[in-house]
Amino acid sequence: TLERELARLHNKESALLFTSAFNANEWSLIVLKGIIPDLEFVSDSKNHASLIGGIRHSRAPKHIFDHNNMYDLRAKLDGVKGTPCIVFESVYSMDGYVSKIEEILDIADEYNAVTFLDEVHAVGLYGPTGAGYAEKLGVADRVDIINGTLAKAFGCQGGYIAGDDLIMDVIRSKASGFIFTTSLSPVVCAGAYASIRYLRQHSELREMHQKNAKKLKNLCKMAGIDILQNDTHIVPVMIRDAKRCKAISDELLYDHDIYVQPINYPTVPVGTERLRFCPTPAHTEDLIYKLIDSLKKVLTLS
Repeated sequence: TLERELARLHNKESALLFTSAFNANEWSLIVLKGIIPDLEFVSDSKNHASLIGGIRHSRAPKHIFDHNNMYDLRAKLDGVKGTPCIVFESVYSMDGYVSKIEEILDIADEYNAVTFLDEVHAVGLYGPTGAGYAEKLGVADRVDIINGTLAKAFGCQGGYIAGDDLIMDVIRSKASGFIFTTSLSPVVCAGAYASIRYLRQHSELREMHQKNAKKLKNLCKMAGIDILQNDTHIVPVMIRDAKRCKAISDELLYDHDIYVQPINYPTVPVGTERLRFCPTPAHTEDLIYKLIDSLKKVLTLS
């Protein structure tokens, strides 16, 4: 089944399929508080809205540490009176930054903390079999619960969590967001199953993906286009003005046949508005050069 394939992908005992990764994040965190009554969440300040919502709706005590700041993480853990659960992402989708996964797991061991890792922007894209950034680093076995998506790299719909049998079974039995909603259709599940198996066996797609992302970044820099530097496939072109960001997005779509999402507040802070590009393995050199030429025109950098 699809859940068995997901568990196998992440080398976990079990997996649980949700209608979306948002739903999986939110309801897993809510139920975790019910499983561990004295649970206290320690959450990265740049975590996704689904993680923030799950922590909020769990009504558990929360501690927010500065993004990727290990000193602040330790300080927040020192203030936890119950059982700590560190909630973080591997690849942060707006900036393209990677979390300090190994350091966080070392600290979690010190404090006997539960770990909840969101790999939504890494599954299918990183690791020898596409299991995500934790697999790439060889530390997936040290993460208690991994969240992922069947959208994005896998090109389908839905989300999931993977972890120990007992934890998955309790969440399956108690998560209202899992129980009281329509399940994914068999067609979508079959497509996701095939996609996971295909990507596991075709690492050349991940290599081409990284090659195209690097090429786009290099061409942006050569053209004087302001991008946020990172080590992932995400290419944020900084606009820094909400109205201009939307206008440029519209112009690229209607005049150049290029679709890119404008990212404005509240998704990112005011003054950091951007266009977020994620090149795929299927984008040719011609398409990448066309994008650069179009960006130069709309940004008046020609």
